[in-house]
Amino acid sequence: MYENSTPNTGNVAESVPMDNMKFCKHCGSKIPKDAVLCVHCGRQVEELAQQQAAQPQIVINNENTNVNSNVAAVGAGYMGKPINKWVAFALCLFLGFFGVHKFYEGKIGSGLLYLFTFGLCGIGWIIDCIIILLKPNPYYVR
Repeated sequence: MYENSTPNTGNVAESVPMDNMKFCKHCGSKIPKDAVLCVHCGRQVEELAQQQAAQPQIVINNENTNVNSNVAAVGAGYMGKPINKWVAFALCLFLGFFGVHKFYEGKIGSGLLYLFTFGLCGIGWIIDCIIILLKPNPYYVR
């Protein structure tokens, strides 16, 4: 039944019955019939069972329907009232001591503060002129 009756020396070909053997197509050595890799040369002699199975069918359902609406909600993406930079700068430059540029932006409380303190003693007026020059045109005020 066995090819060789000598004791097992660790060789795979010697411990497997002859009818369960095949030859490696790369090196010609005897290997077990169900082997996928040759134990002598290490090369693949059979296709892997997982590769022979049919590929799974992939279904992609991509509808790409847009459900967004452009409704301006308070606090959710609302940019505010657009203000022209050059009008605000001219008002600040010539009437900034009286807070007219603050009234133009819709900031009534700051406008009254500038009106009664003469532009925060001139310091607020100078700072506002610089800040307005650094803003984009138009800028938005809430």
